[in-house]
This record gives sequence, C-alpha cells and structure tokens, in this order.
Amino acid sequence: MVDAISAKTLEEDIRKMVSFGTRHTLSDTKSKKRGIGAARNWVESEFKKYAKASGGRMKVEQDTFTVKPDGRRIDKPVVMANVMATLQGTDPNDKRIIIVSGHLDSRVTDVMNATADAPGANDDASGVALVMEMARVMASKQFPCTLIFVAVQGEEQGLYGSTHMAKRAKAEGWNIVGMLNNDIVGNSTGFDPEIKDPKHVRIFSEGVPANETPEEARVRRQLSSENDSPSRQLARYIKTACEQYLPDFGVLIEYRPDRFLRGGDHTPFNQQGFTAVRFTEVNENFNHQHQDLRTENGIEYGDKPEFVDYEYLRKNTGVNLATMASLAWAPPAPQNVGVLTAKLTNRTELKWDAPAAGEKPAGYYVLMRETSSPVWQQKFFVTGTTADLPHSKDNYIFAVASVDAEGHESLPVTPKVVR
Repeated sequence: MVDAISAKTLEEDIRKMVSFGTRHTLSDTKSKKRGIGAARNWVESEFKKYAKASGGRMKVEQDTFTVKPDGRRIDKPVVMANVMATLQGTDPNDKRIIIVSGHLDSRVTDVMNATADAPGANDDASGVALVMEMARVMASKQFPCTLIFVAVQGEEQGLYGSTHMAKRAKAEGWNIVGMLNNDIVGNSTGFDPEIKDPKHVRIFSEGVPANETPEEARVRRQLSSENDSPSRQLARYIKTACEQYLPDFGVLIEYRPDRFLRGGDHTPFNQQGFTAVRFTEVNENFNHQHQDLRTENGIEYGDKPEFVDYEYLRKNTGVNLATMASLAWAPPAPQNVGVLTAKLTNRTELKWDAPAAGEKPAGYYVLMRETSSPVWQQKFFVTGTTADLPHSKDNYIFAVASVDAEGHESLPVTPKVVR
C-alpha cells in the first residue's frame, strides 16, 4: 500500500483544490467552480469514486453543522461541512475507530478576507490530498475496525470542523484509538535561513492529557509518567511504523502538543479525551503561509502548488498509511495492565487482561525503556497475561501491547500500580 501512493495523484489533487480560487470558510457555497462549497463537493465526489472499490463498506457524507457569529472570525451564521469517507470494519465486534484528517479551508493575510485568491496548496490542501490518497489506496482493503478519512472545515477560523467532529464522537461514544491530523505536510524547504529537509516529519503530541482528573494527576506525579500519555504512545508508534515501512525517512517526536503557542485539528480531540497527534513538516516557510499573493523585494509570497515537494508529501502519506494500517490490523490493546508492588524486589512483575472484544492476540509484547529514553529500547514476547522481568521498575518504564501472528502491534498501555 505504501508503494501504491502516487506523488502524481497528490499533485493533481492539490492543483484541483487550488483551482477553486479560495476555500475560505466564509466563501461562496453555491458556485460549482469557486469557493468552499465547490471544493467540498469535489472532495465528496472523489471519495465516492474510491468507495466503488470497497464492496459497499465505504460510506461518504458531508456532515453539516451551523456556526453562529463568534465576535472573532465568524461574522455571520455559516453552514459548514466536514467531508467524511468511513470504511466500515469487517469485524462487528471490533468497535475501534481510527481517524486521519486534513483541513480543506484556506486563507490569506486577512483572516476575514473571503474573496481574494487563497490557494492554500500546502496549508492545507497537502493534508487533504494525503487523506484522499490514503482513502483511494485503502478502500479495497479489509480491516477489522473502522477507518475514517475526513477533510474538515473551519480550521483557520477557529478549529470549528474538528471541534464539531470531536464533540460528536464524544456524544456518540466513538472508541477512537488514534487520530492523525495532517496540517502543512507538503514542503521540505524552509526559510531564515533557507533549510531543506526532505527526510523528516515532525509529530507533536500532548504529554499531560487535557481532560486529566485529579486522581490521574496524582498518579502521574507519583510515577513521573508525563511522557507516557496515550498521545505520546501514538507518537512513538508512528516512529516505529516509519522505520518499518519507510526506512529512508524519519520521524521527529516533539514533546509539545503543537508548535510553540499554536494549535490544530487534533487539539479538540485531545480536549475530549481522545488520543490524537499532529503531523507537520520540519521547516515551515512563512512566506508561503497565510499570505496575500504578491511579490515584494524579489520575494514571492503565497501558498502556491509549485512550492510543494510532492515526493516529500508522498513519504508523509506513507507514514500515515503505515501507522493507520498497522493499528487497524493489530488486535485491540490489553486491558487492566498493572505493575505488582506487594513485594520488595528488584524485579518487575506485570499482569493484564486480554482484550474484551475483537481479534484474540497471538501474544503480547512487554516494552521497556530507560526513564531518560524517549523511545522503547527493548521488548519481550509472552503468550500469557503475566510477565516477571529481571529489570527494576526503579530504572525502567514498561508498557504492554497486543500483537497478532503477523506482528501487528496495538498501542502500548502503561501499567497502573497494583498493590
């Protein structure tokens, strides 16, 4: 599937989105050629083409909602829509959901300018093209759990589309095991000074969960587990998937929920208690981001398709796909993972329960790393639901993941104290 991703298709999709002139959230919704409405309808039509290969399992919709004036970036009631392609899982007992997203809307310097040309090639047609290409490649495959490919609206005006979707997911009890947000993922060249890095992508993840309870905060402080939140575990998982399927590419794990003082469409999912991370390029070029189209002092401003590195975007798409497919084919994660503390010992005893539903694991990996290490360093395979390791819990951090016979691993679960 990673090899089936096409840089040519990614470029064609971005240029088509740019052709709508502007995709500003407050732009025209009636025209068939210009504005956010035309762009939404085109993405929906492309998803429907891909769905033909799914045997009826991929459902496509525009999830509409109305946003009232907010006194900031919405000056009139606006009907928005997230364009969703949902690939239903093949196992009716597997309720897990994995989401990949990009935002369809674009803007220029004035965030309220809904009429000027706003190509938004990299921010964020690159993310939407990535999502579309994943849907195209994966539609014909079968996964036990459900995959959602979504182009959200309203990011530039205040994360409206992702907020609507996250609140809907919370209200309807979606079992989201991972949300992959892609925003500004197509440019390998930065500025000031100009730096080119076509070999890495950044993954941002929250440390302390946004919805942490007082009791969870107490346990976190007790165990110093601020780097072992579910979103941090997903970031590590992405790094491993990249190493397995794109060995000439690399993931940079960033210990921040997003870029400095900024946010994205994964943020509302974090706020609702879901595991979510952000993909973004290593070196943003701000001459090509949120800019009126112009040339000043020999510098060309604006987010145009010729500034996108399509081979780099192809690799970012591959990392997303490898992560999503690996998670989807893996068994559900183990439950009630605990570290036993009744004995005074320099060994570490762990126990857990098998997943309550879905595929039965072939076994489990116990993962281990030094307390100062950002990534897992060792893992031990066991077939039962206990482990007794000759390594001290003083010096190492542990987690447990389910694994199938082909090696697909669930997200790791860090243990709670069991006395």
